[in-house]
Amino acid sequence: MMSSSSSGRFLARRLLSSVASSAPSSRKPVFVDGARIPFAMSSTLYKDLMAVDLGKLALAGLLHRNPELKPAEIDYVLYGTVIQESRTSNIAREAAMAASIPANVPAHTISQACISANQAMCGGVEKILAGRAEVVVAGGCETFSDLPIRFSRGIRQRLIAFPKASKKGPMGILGLLKGLGTKDLAPETPAIANYTTGEVMGHSSDRLAGRFGISREEQDAFAARSHVNAARAHKDGLYKEEIIPFNGTTEENGIKADSTPEKLAKLKPAFVKPHGTHTAANSSFLSDGASAALIMSEAKAKEMGLTPRSFFKSWAFVAVDPFEDLLLGPAFGIARVLDDAGLTLKDIDVFEIHEAFAGQVLSNLAAMDSDKFCKESMGRSGKLGAVPMEKLNTLGGSLSLGHPFGATGTRLVTTATNRLHREGGRFALVAACADGGIGHAAVIERYDA
Repeated sequence: MMSSSSSGRFLARRLLSSVASSAPSSRKPVFVDGARIPFAMSSTLYKDLMAVDLGKLALAGLLHRNPELKPAEIDYVLYGTVIQESRTSNIAREAAMAASIPANVPAHTISQACISANQAMCGGVEKILAGRAEVVVAGGCETFSDLPIRFSRGIRQRLIAFPKASKKGPMGILGLLKGLGTKDLAPETPAIANYTTGEVMGHSSDRLAGRFGISREEQDAFAARSHVNAARAHKDGLYKEEIIPFNGTTEENGIKADSTPEKLAKLKPAFVKPHGTHTAANSSFLSDGASAALIMSEAKAKEMGLTPRSFFKSWAFVAVDPFEDLLLGPAFGIARVLDDAGLTLKDIDVFEIHEAFAGQVLSNLAAMDSDKFCKESMGRSGKLGAVPMEKLNTLGGSLSLGHPFGATGTRLVTTATNRLHREGGRFALVAACADGGIGHAAVIERYDA
């Protein structure tokens, strides 16, 4: 039984979903287009570019694909990134101006780990619903080829103190060296470990897979499937409609078309050694990339001669215990958005779930199909049910395409939308986990002109 406060929140979410679906055309938010540059393994295709350069490519590419939209007609830009370069701390603003979006168009950056672009898009939807905007560009970018590496704290403190110490002459400068050890000479790279738990996501996901009984064999099979699906999708040209060519190609270099469970089984554990189940092959790799989406009010899109493709029927951001449930956000988020939309898993035609790790995806699927988990952890009367594998990530996923942290969310929604139209489906379900125990889920409905 729900408490009165929980019941109130549930009714408020149902009302928001209803408003999004039935809002007058002047304020109904619609997804018009989404695109990305090819995702690439770090230190390869984009090794000489900054994240802001990648963002510029995606934003400019999106505008080029939609010449009906003049940049001056954009009301707001929301853009996500995770590992921030101090010179472009508001990377949304810098990338937007670099892509020839006028300087009088405001922009702000969102950093919410792996769901930064998800939050950017939903923030745009909410701005339109609130009547604060009619045209929003949202997305995100990330590079692991140009990380902001810092001096150690000991060195930083002394560099900050240097101007004052130098006024005292050589002895003042020499005094700064007091207390420095060899360990202070080592640089600091951005931490992949969670700040609160001190645990890297791969270690947490490995434990999660053990908790739900997901075997190494199952994970390797899922990872191989992702690569094979992605390779087939590229071969069949299914990604050409959503990838902006770079140097004349839409190919993505992280895909290994010859992947098989047998080949992946040869790799050693990467996180929990020596008996863990997570390896470099069944975990997403460090990637560079950028994405962008055009979200508008229905009326504005029609006025400009643009055809809406889909809309967010319901969406939710959830938070779970980062120590035990760090990557289970998708299961909790999916339960919420299905309830809000008045749907069940059986109503969903297309599933696009972020593949941080094969074990993470399979654990979330197992959680949703568990009476025990859904009753004890979600407070439900029974399980959500099974996700049909033939509907899940059929064009590959983050394990094969790559996972530029700030950009993946837009890829998920764009691919889900295109699949709905290509496959004749009505509803798609998008979900992603994020560091810190945060998760996102959304029900996307196909828009029919």
